[in-house]
Amino acid sequence: MIKLGLGLSVQHPPGDSQAERFRDHVEQVRLARAVGFDLIFASQHYLSHPFTYFQPFPTLGRIAAEADGMTIGTGILLLPLHQPLDVAEQVATLDVISGGRFIFGVGLGYRDAETEAMNLNPKERVSRYVEALEVVERLWSGEPVTYEGRHFRLKDVRISLPTLQRPRPPIWMAANGDVAVRRAARMADAWFMNPHSTLATIERQLALFRAERAIIKRAMGEVPLIRECYLAPDAATAYAEAQPYLEPKYEAYRSWEQDKALPAGESFDRSFEVLARDRFLLGDPARVADELLRYRERLGITAVIVRAQWPGLPQERVLRTIRLLGERVRPRLGL
Repeated sequence: MIKLGLGLSVQHPPGDSQAERFRDHVEQVRLARAVGFDLIFASQHYLSHPFTYFQPFPTLGRIAAEADGMTIGTGILLLPLHQPLDVAEQVATLDVISGGRFIFGVGLGYRDAETEAMNLNPKERVSRYVEALEVVERLWSGEPVTYEGRHFRLKDVRISLPTLQRPRPPIWMAANGDVAVRRAARMADAWFMNPHSTLATIERQLALFRAERAIIKRAMGEVPLIRECYLAPDAATAYAEAQPYLEPKYEAYRSWEQDKALPAGESFDRSFEVLARDRFLLGDPARVADELLRYRERLGITAVIVRAQWPGLPQERVLRTIRLLGERVRPRLGL
């Protein structure tokens, strides 16, 4: 079974009415729920020029009211930029609000500009990440925590509100490079496979993840994949309509040096045609369903989280993709 999720594309042109754009997200979630989606995620970045960015905790707090029965989550939260006590309490609150249907998606981050603006040292990002996740997990137990680390110190601290899920919400860890994938295998319940790498790269790295899990004798759990996705009645229309919005998004990623965080051989310095190949889900419902079945066969995915909007894309086209995924693709996946 493949669970179907929507990753809210919370970046928008700064000249837009941001209140209207947020109302668009509420409408997207309502439709996703109506046509059978299972999951809703909100991501995080700071300093997101040339776009605006809705932050995940308040976004998910509002979205939860429209997502009754669905699972919500951060996809992803930049954990090294935060204090773990604050994160533990925020997530516990959202876990209760969602009725115990919350996934804690976390990532290391790759942009020095964000880290430095928080008055943190980019060279300490990994050690902060490891410590912060350890502290958050211990706090979620609801028991007093004493911790003496390089970055964080707690003395007999008890969280205000334990999580509803016991022992804790699932942890899905994003990872780009091979070292990070192995880290995810050791520290998380699942590797949140990124939308930026090609199928061949993800397939190779998933083998690394599985091998690391075997070493520590930990079973595989969920296998979630994020993908950019756009559907239209025919494949040519889907491709032509997506390019003017998706291509600038990846130009912005390139300016942020996102592709430098990817494994060797992966680059965004490609034509759109090459960039889209084995990386984006663009097409009519039959073609996208076939692609998802290919991912299931090659990777064993248990969830796919689609990003169906990019800055400037009209709302009616976003809703069309969501509707076609629910009504035409989902049945092909046996859901």
